[in-house]
Amino acid sequence: MPIYEYICLKCDNKFALLQSLYPAENNAECPKCSSRKVKKVISTFSLGTDSGNSASPMPASGFSGGG
Repeated sequence: MPIYEYICLKCDNKFALLQSLYPAENNAECPKCSSRKVKKVISTFSLGTDSGNSASPMPASGFSGGG
């Protein structure tokens, strides 16, 4: 099941929900204010590889890794 990101139109809270690909109805609810007035937003994603190669296939601009 994919994770969808939403923004609450009432309190401007951004949150993510794990939902079915084809939900029967939009049952998304803001966890902060319980409003159902939410909008699905386009989110970014990353791809990983398991090739064992330490070289990253994507540039690391904007990434601040901790350690």
